Amino acid sequence: MLKTVVKKGSYQDSVVLMLLTNAISGLEGVNKVSVMMATPANKDIFAQSGLDTPELLAATANDMVVVADVEQEDVINVVMEKVEEFLKQKSQASSAQAGTEVVKSWDKATAKLPDANLAVISIPGAYAALEANRALDEGLNVFMFSDNVSVEDEKALKEKAHSKGLVVMGPDCGTGIIQGVPVAFTNSVTPGSIGIIGASGTGIQELTTIIDRLGEGVENAIGTGGRDLYEDIGGITMLDTIEAMEQNDKVKVLIVISKPPAKAVREKISARLSRYTKPVITLFLGEKPEFHEENFYHAYTLDEAARLAVALVRNEPIPTVAKDPLNSAACGKTLKAYYSGGTLAGEAAMLLKDALNIEGSGAKADGFMFKQDGHIVVDLGDDVYTQGKPHPMIDPAKRIESMREAVDDATTGVILFDIVLGYGSHEDMATALIPTIEELQQKAKAQNRDVAFVATVCGTRSDYQGYDETVRKLKDAGVEVCETNKIAVEKSLALLGLQFNEPAKPIKAKTVVQGENRPASEQLLRLLSEKPKIINIGLKSFADVAEKFGCQVVQFNWQPPAGGNIQLIKALNFLNEYEAVDIDEANRKVIAKVVAAAPIIRDNVLAKTVIKELNEGKVILHAGPPIQYKDMPNTVQGSCVGAVLFEKWATDEASARALLESGEIKFMPCHHVNAVGPMGGITTANMPVWVVENATDGNSAYCTMNEGIGKVLRFGAYSDEVVKRLEWMRDILGPTLGKAIRSMENGLAVNPLVAKAIAMGDEFHQRNIAASMSFFKEVAPRITAMSDLADNDKYDVIKFLADTDQFFLNIMMAASKAIMDGARTITDGTVVTAMCRNGVHFGIRIAGMGDEWFVGPVNTPQGLYFTGYDGEDACPDIGDSAITETLGVGGMAMIAAPAVTRFVGAGGYEDALRTSNDMMEICIDRNPNYVVPNWNFQGACLGVDARLVVEKGITPVINTGIAHKVAGFGQIGAGTVRPPLACFEKAVLAYARKLGFNE
Repeated sequence: MLKTVVKKGSYQDSVVLMLLTNAISGLEGVNKVSVMMATPANKDIFAQSGLDTPELLAATANDMVVVADVEQEDVINVVMEKVEEFLKQKSQASSAQAGTEVVKSWDKATAKLPDANLAVISIPGAYAALEANRALDEGLNVFMFSDNVSVEDEKALKEKAHSKGLVVMGPDCGTGIIQGVPVAFTNSVTPGSIGIIGASGTGIQELTTIIDRLGEGVENAIGTGGRDLYEDIGGITMLDTIEAMEQNDKVKVLIVISKPPAKAVREKISARLSRYTKPVITLFLGEKPEFHEENFYHAYTLDEAARLAVALVRNEPIPTVAKDPLNSAACGKTLKAYYSGGTLAGEAAMLLKDALNIEGSGAKADGFMFKQDGHIVVDLGDDVYTQGKPHPMIDPAKRIESMREAVDDATTGVILFDIVLGYGSHEDMATALIPTIEELQQKAKAQNRDVAFVATVCGTRSDYQGYDETVRKLKDAGVEVCETNKIAVEKSLALLGLQFNEPAKPIKAKTVVQGENRPASEQLLRLLSEKPKIINIGLKSFADVAEKFGCQVVQFNWQPPAGGNIQLIKALNFLNEYEAVDIDEANRKVIAKVVAAAPIIRDNVLAKTVIKELNEGKVILHAGPPIQYKDMPNTVQGSCVGAVLFEKWATDEASARALLESGEIKFMPCHHVNAVGPMGGITTANMPVWVVENATDGNSAYCTMNEGIGKVLRFGAYSDEVVKRLEWMRDILGPTLGKAIRSMENGLAVNPLVAKAIAMGDEFHQRNIAASMSFFKEVAPRITAMSDLADNDKYDVIKFLADTDQFFLNIMMAASKAIMDGARTITDGTVVTAMCRNGVHFGIRIAGMGDEWFVGPVNTPQGLYFTGYDGEDACPDIGDSAITETLGVGGMAMIAAPAVTRFVGAGGYEDALRTSNDMMEICIDRNPNYVVPNWNFQGACLGVDARLVVEKGITPVINTGIAHKVAGFGQIGAGTVRPPLACFEKAVLAYARKLGFNE
């Protein structure tokens, strides 16, 4: 049976999950298991393995998924215990590595290491090109360990890098050495004066380790990626690094190696190298040169190229071809060779064809470099074997399986294999393979057959696995171990009675092809002349190694941006690169307007006196984006009933509902008339509203007054008690407060009240007690001085204000609306200027899209409930009060109000701090007007950037009251809610398309 466990938002890198899969696949009762991130590509791999399930299909690219075919249901519990134990061990091992800075975004990475000059990328190929593009925009050279990048993307990246004076190494670049610093799967190689440029990973490793064991060293080894010399790419990286190596005084000899290049590209590379001022050695795998040229040498094998370089550095005579004493006793008929890298496999195939005198490639699909007449040479590192599985450098499973198949073939006489040591490789591959080798040797002997095992060990004596110890273990197990791959192939062929011809080559005069040499860029010369400063995006082990070698490194704990949605990632990159409008500058202008805004309470008047639309028949304003009465949740419909009764448009509930359903009443969002409304948001002509002016920009905003707690209109109640309170607010409270405000010569400034209250523990959504008391302090003396107000009315007004802790919320909403409406006169950028909800849809606006709403299905708040209620009773989220979060207070400033953090479901102080810190991940700046003392006197969050929300998958936290889903019950709790990510995704896509994005 198939069992699926989805770990939401638990991102792990692919290598860790491959090793995890390997570790749990042998558990008793597990027929098959796979653990991967739920990216689209990985979902295909699950499906190919027969492990696709509905739960998997519903997961996102940021979710880790375990799918297991188990014999009994409870076996999945054992699997998950092992999963958790494995990940915990990895986490503890990672945390034990001290020193490396860890970040989660590009902005944080570049801030931590502003002079970084190299991005090392080891993330899934579907996203690697996009992150490489961003790295180039940040002015970094790129090392792309990632594979599965299209040729079109590779070409575009390399052309862009070249135009910027940068370089892209890769994709599928497994190895690099820069100023002695190993990058990715690399050996510990002595620094020296030899430079290497190669398209391959294991080819560079073989070269560098031979050079090291011969007593010389390497200055730089640059991997170009296997396709750099394709005609489509044109050798961009190789040509640029050839120029840079020539200008690097420390490089005395250069080696250039490649798998078979395109003819035109090969000619271009050779022409440039013919003009080289230093000794240079070429090795184009598959070509068999017949001569050298003066200072321009042409090798046949990696062994020859390495020995040539060492001799040239030492000014020694050019060496003759290396030979090893060989046994010629034949055993069996065919060779089976299993390699962990394409270049070594390619070299073995080349030498085998030479010995068999075979023309053509002999190569087949599925990683076979040669497959003919029973002979096999296969690259087990090919994508067909590694997609969703560990690489053979770190996992012996596929090689063991292949060796078993080879011995089962009665024609097999020799099994040839490599072991690659170094960073990133298995810690003791020899020990992992030896039990199988010994078992298979015994099996062959039992059948009266001789099967020889021949190995080459690619490594240095400084590699942590121990080169000499690895060789000793293999020899003790009866394996013939050879110094280099070329010698190992030669030994294997001799055991089959075969040999290849490698005659000595004469040295001829060099033919120089005239042409123009281009000077290398300063950025590239700097990269090759000093230790790199690295932003490591992906496998942390790469960062750990670089740090050991004295590099400054920032570890970018990458997760798929935009939930792994390629279309959205491209839209984000389009916006980040867009030149006609400087979006960052536009966003800064929006923020500057917010900071400069001066909200002032000017009056309290009937809504119809300031909102002209309310005079156009029967009109009800509601919260959130547009919605019709029939679609409103029951709670909001109840609020509408109360409004109809208050306005005397009907005399009872039945006639009120009939009127509401008739179509006679026009419904409009509060936001469409410069207003905001709490919860249901219901506002009608004769309801008193606050008039808050943004004195800086000259615009005003409006909001009804807070009704207090209990059964109130905003929570869907419409009883006589509710209507009578509204009438009192219209007839007494509103006029009294309006008169008090008008008596103030310059009105009542809001920002000073907010600044005081945030320092006293308010966050201005769930907690407004300090602000309400500060407001009360300003108006109470003026109310008591009103000679034309009856004493009992004075008492009622003052008592109501004193009892209503949340009274200031509605003032803050109007002030936030006035501020954000002033700011959104900047018509470019991605700053969120409004957030609201109507019980069905959550809607947002962004600066660059003006009045357009972007909506998604609204969520139900999570939090604490009053006694007798729970989540089943809750109404989906409603209200315009999220305008406060748009300004950066409310849930965004959770840390400011530790007294309410548990009430709104945030846990305690640490959770509140974590929440506000998370909110800064999606905000552009801080508000210097609203300083939070217990946040190290930093300003509150400011400027939610829709791009950051989409990129990071972090949505704003909104503090909110929870209404009962049935009208009339009122408030049943309080908590937090988040917008659907879809709102922000739609806004980002729409803005990108407006600017010309063509997906």
